[in-house]
Amino acid sequence: MSGPMPYAPDPNKGVLIVDWPLFGELSRALALRVAREWMPDLVVGVATAGVVPGAAVAAILDLPFHSILISRRYSAAQVRETPAVFGAAPADVRNKRVLLVDETCDSGQTLRLAVGAIVNAGAREVRTAVSFRTGSYAPDYHALATQAMIVLPWDREVLVDGELRPNPKYAGVLTDP
Repeated sequence: MSGPMPYAPDPNKGVLIVDWPLFGELSRALALRVAREWMPDLVVGVATAGVVPGAAVAAILDLPFHSILISRRYSAAQVRETPAVFGAAPADVRNKRVLLVDETCDSGQTLRLAVGAIVNAGAREVRTAVSFRTGSYAPDYHALATQAMIVLPWDREVLVDGELRPNPKYAGVLTDP
């Protein structure tokens, strides 16, 4: 085998449809879990999926928010087997305690890349937090562990020909309202 495959959710393990109120509760739980034992100086969200939960956690903790782009899809004709870092880590991480937030973590590949980029940019300490722990990799903090396929409130519907429609990536999983 040539390494971890990109996240391929299996609807047979269940489907977790996350609505905005649940997303808010999970973000609050994640922020409190972190703050109980450690206070970062700033929060960095892993773009694109970690930006929404990262910004929510930063707002709850009343901390500055930045993002770093790590993707299997960005500027690629096809989905890459391994994620890659695009753009520099935020300069503000130098000598700071940084909380790195992503939406899910399965193999930990993306989080490890992000941690490396933040450490290389001079962060004093980096800890990781995710909304959903879906695999074997253990981030420092997570709000919920599940093997279910996760349907997020911000991409459940996408703009297609000027109309909001069910996201094609959830075809066969979502029933029409």
